[in-house]
Amino acid sequence: MSERLWLVVPAAGRGRRMKAALPKQYLPLAGRTVLACTLTRLHAAFPDARLCLCLDPDDEYFDPAEVPFADWRRVPGGSERVDSVENALAAIAGEAHDSDTVLVHDVARPCVRVDDLRRLASVAAEDLAGGLLAAPVADTMKRDDGAGRVAGTEPRDGLWHALTPQGFAFGLLRRALADAAERGIAVTDEASAVEALDLSPRLVAGRRDNLKITHPEDLALAEAILVAQGMPDHHADRNDSA
Repeated sequence: MSERLWLVVPAAGRGRRMKAALPKQYLPLAGRTVLACTLTRLHAAFPDARLCLCLDPDDEYFDPAEVPFADWRRVPGGSERVDSVENALAAIAGEAHDSDTVLVHDVARPCVRVDDLRRLASVAAEDLAGGLLAAPVADTMKRDDGAGRVAGTEPRDGLWHALTPQGFAFGLLRRALADAAERGIAVTDEASAVEALDLSPRLVAGRRDNLKITHPEDLALAEAILVAQGMPDHHADRNDSA
């Protein structure tokens, strides 16, 4: 089992689909920012983890006070998510052991449950192929014809929505991403790079309220989810500021 846990949070995106004046990680959520809510949730699960926060080098909105981790570093983000993750892995290459566990989590998923985070970390530390939080597909799946009409209905048996975090041994993840880049394989998530090595990461069933904030209406939904969850890691901050 790995003795050290690293968290990689890509947060260099511009969030164009939100159609907002700020990148989505800095939009207000439950009295804080999306970024602060996500980091607070991760810290609640892993207070001793080492954090790599991937930010746009020209980011003018970031406030270091929003980072609750004692051991963290800022890493330059790339033009794509995979570039940010590769930058983070390169930044810790001199310190991380191949067996160390690395969890990569979307900054836009502030509602992930603490117990789901811990279950995923346990699997990622033990399974040679790593793992990812995921949820079985519950809806009927349609494939379009490229012109806005239904081409067919896809069987949903065995289909899962890939969520984050996704966790792998440092050595495996770095090798998988380097191999995918060399072979020109499009990497949509970390698991897809590991799959390209003919490995099968473990699917760890996660709660469906692990929402990814992508569109404007998702902010209100995320806040409703946090309220329903009780927001235990936010109440203290709010009381302190009252």
